[in-house]
Amino acid sequence: MNQSEYQPRLLMLATMSCAYPGADAVGKARIEYYPRVHVVGMPAPVMFPKDFYLRTYARGIDGIIIAACGSDCPYEGAYSSLANRIDDVVQIMKKGGLEIERIRLTAICTVCIKAFVKEIEDMRAKLAPMGPVDRARSESLWREELAQRDARAGEFAGRQVA
Repeated sequence: MNQSEYQPRLLMLATMSCAYPGADAVGKARIEYYPRVHVVGMPAPVMFPKDFYLRTYARGIDGIIIAACGSDCPYEGAYSSLANRIDDVVQIMKKGGLEIERIRLTAICTVCIKAFVKEIEDMRAKLAPMGPVDRARSESLWREELAQRDARAGEFAGRQVA
């Protein structure tokens, strides 16, 4: 497959209180956008652990947009926790040799039709010249993160017993 034929697969995690209604507004306005994006609504993307993002790449998603509420988040402290988690994921990706352009945290409001479409198009345009994600490398990083998470859980459990 040459670069002009490559069409990246994108995942957008959209908060139900802000970004997902924005996505719905795009549909209601009958505005077309890049078809290889999967929009998933959820209460708060902070509920996903770091290994989720790495596993997503390992399963063939080329780019992830986390469309959250920003400072308007109804869950106290959730957005700053999410930003810290995504920073951690970016550091893992950097160390592991995955392009950090494959993940983006952004704030999209309930009526941000143009911002919603622009985020998708910007991500598609960044990823198209890069080609598909390195699934083997992503799988390796995911497995390493799982092992570290399990080790942290074991340490925590050991402290609880004492």
